[in-house]
Amino acid sequence: MSMTQSQSRPLSSVNRRETIRNYIFLTVGALIMMVNFNVFMAPSNIAPGGVGGLSLILNHYTGIPRGTGMLLLSIPLIALGFWKLGRFRFLVRTLYVTVFYTIGVDITARLLPAGGLVDDLLLTAVFGGVLGGVGYGLVLRGRGMVSGTGIISRVLQLRTGIPVSQLYMVIDGVVIVALGLTFGWERALYGMIMLFIMGLASDYVLEGPSVVRVVFIVTDLPEAVAEVLLERLRVGVTRWTGEGMYTAEERAILFCTVTRPDVELLHSVVTEIDPAAFVVIGQGHQATGGIVRRPDLARKAAAEATADVA
Repeated sequence: MSMTQSQSRPLSSVNRRETIRNYIFLTVGALIMMVNFNVFMAPSNIAPGGVGGLSLILNHYTGIPRGTGMLLLSIPLIALGFWKLGRFRFLVRTLYVTVFYTIGVDITARLLPAGGLVDDLLLTAVFGGVLGGVGYGLVLRGRGMVSGTGIISRVLQLRTGIPVSQLYMVIDGVVIVALGLTFGWERALYGMIMLFIMGLASDYVLEGPSVVRVVFIVTDLPEAVAEVLLERLRVGVTRWTGEGMYTAEERAILFCTVTRPDVELLHSVVTEIDPAAFVVIGQGHQATGGIVRRPDLARKAAAEATADVA
């Protein structure tokens, strides 16, 4: 009993610190995104697709404030994510980011220059892409999601296996075409530039540009570490035995692959079980074959990796 109590305290304190850190990421990321929207996207009517782009079109034809339009468009998408991506585990952080971001867009619009910072559309696309990517990357590092085409992409990815990046390009590409029909093809082309740069920037904020993370874990608690990886990340784990050349002692080595957004979660759960574990994470470009995740477990893991219960 005393051992269980002594172990639960540090675990709960780690979880508390992690939750606070994640909400800081979510808040700062949303603040950056709302400033980016009002400084670069809205004044020039250039957007990298998404609900932000749709809100520009809605505002053009109806006059509905852009933030309000994003919130209205997000409601059915949040319902879809609630149904398909983990119910309340998905809802808490996504709802927090979405409401904070969309309301903040209308509030900060009154405080920021209505004409933006620059008139040059290329500078707008480049710096808007960088700033938007940094904000979105921080939201993902906080294991959250801005309600939008990302939810549709994640749902389709779980059902079809098509990479999320490809689904993003297709869905956001359709929105950019709609922007071109509304505001002109020149702005649509700049929107494609913004989308590309935003993707690169968010990749670097998350943890580099490669697709797969290859993980080696040297630990004295292989069963416990493997169990928590299987339960929390739903990834397959391979174990083999190595020998330290200096100590001549046998050590267990665990091997697995994870996606970029799961790296922070992997660090957290391994540290919870074995703070002394030696973890090496490398970059990979593709992982095929093997038993990675069953569809039902993948759906649950996606929700848990993006949002824990507050």
